Amino acid sequence: MDQKLAIYNTLTRQKEVFEPLHAPHVGMYVCGPTVYSDSHLGHARHGVTFDLLFRYLKHIGYKVRYVRNITDVGHLENEAGSGEDRIAKKARLEQLEPMEVVQYYSNRYHKVMDALNTLSPSIEPHASGHIIEQIATINRILENGYAYESNGSVYFDVEKYNKDYNYGILSHRNIEEMLNTTRELDGQDEKRSKVDFALWKKAAPEHIMRWPSPWSEGFPGWHLECSTMSIKYLGKEFDIHGGGLDLMFPHHECEIAQNTASEKHQVVKYWMHNNMITIKGQKMARSLGNFITLEQLFAGDHELLEKAYSPMAVRFFILQAHYRSTVDFSNEALQASEKALSRLLDAYSKIDKIEASATSTVEVNGLRDKCYQAMNDDLNSAVVISHLFEAATIINSAFDGKVSLTQDDLNELKFIFDLFLFDILGIIDEAKSGVGDNYESFSKAIDLLLDIRAKAKANKDWATSDQIRDELAKIGFEIKDGKDGAEWKLK
Repeated sequence: MDQKLAIYNTLTRQKEVFEPLHAPHVGMYVCGPTVYSDSHLGHARHGVTFDLLFRYLKHIGYKVRYVRNITDVGHLENEAGSGEDRIAKKARLEQLEPMEVVQYYSNRYHKVMDALNTLSPSIEPHASGHIIEQIATINRILENGYAYESNGSVYFDVEKYNKDYNYGILSHRNIEEMLNTTRELDGQDEKRSKVDFALWKKAAPEHIMRWPSPWSEGFPGWHLECSTMSIKYLGKEFDIHGGGLDLMFPHHECEIAQNTASEKHQVVKYWMHNNMITIKGQKMARSLGNFITLEQLFAGDHELLEKAYSPMAVRFFILQAHYRSTVDFSNEALQASEKALSRLLDAYSKIDKIEASATSTVEVNGLRDKCYQAMNDDLNSAVVISHLFEAATIINSAFDGKVSLTQDDLNELKFIFDLFLFDILGIIDEAKSGVGDNYESFSKAIDLLLDIRAKAKANKDWATSDQIRDELAKIGFEIKDGKDGAEWKLK
């Protein structure tokens, strides 16, 4: 399949035709969660965005190794490298082993990602399982002259690195400005410069998570784990590194510096970042009271929620915007997404009910190409969805007898929905998936009840007719009477 995907490369600030270094194989690394709390809407956007990329790369013929890490050590409360380890703090407060915290929140993360129908990565490494490799990376950086030891900790020498390379190449930050604006933090006097970051930290006596190293008993820096694990599993040159926009600086900037200092060349060809989900224009944060976990969203259990929203409504809400645009959460926006997705699924369900004609009075050819063009234009899922609504309009018009479609047209429309809505955008018809492989029997049972109701109406047995309609409504069915009989769907 000759599809040329042009993606926005954060490193060069432009769209580039994706030409993997090792075609037809693609190495793709995505920064995964720090597992000390439940996943939220930001995790949903991150997961859905790179799931879309994974699905599409596979569809257009690449063999993809998708690595998504689990951060279970070294992510301190302060991004500059101070404070308590987030997981260790959770373990201390709840009187658990740190790995109990990791396992608990990892399980919950996987559960909500499954609900959102994101495909599992090829490899999901844990930072704590790669301490030896991280120590080896630090040694290479030390040998190459871009790090130094201080009181049992090891720091990256940003100013020295910047003389030979360019610290700030990704975020376009100027090191002189950073030196002037970076605030001093307690306990940071062991660093040569306040912009230097930790590769290895000597553990304080109370620090739970610690490992032996040539420098001290301690733990690796947060930035180091992704550099080490991405190279271990994808090689010293790989294609795509992704993450949320909030990781561009300092996390990904530090990764580039570490990679280059260790390997003497840039490792990643394409950097991709999804934008944030905001609430009333504000970034989601616990301190602002607007932090909604995915489990709360699915259950409707938060004061900002008017109701529960299904995983597919959330996924569709995310896909309706381009991944690089900001998306503002609101009940109105999610409810609009619910209705929009319902319209597409309703149109799809009508295809097999349309009687084919010998000739067509509407043009169907070209819709598939339009969807491909949108996907090849930096994964523009929003435009793909607009073309699916074009297809839905044609289907509804044919169903109502306003236009005619040939069998080839109907087959093409079904193919477009199957490929783009279900396979590539990853939408599941939750009404059907809820009954799994028994959907056909389930459907026949409802149709049988509606046949009994139709006979009751014909015999003017209004009590029985109304009882069947009302009882079905109570358990979640919507019944619509039409000129050709009654139709049903799950609400």
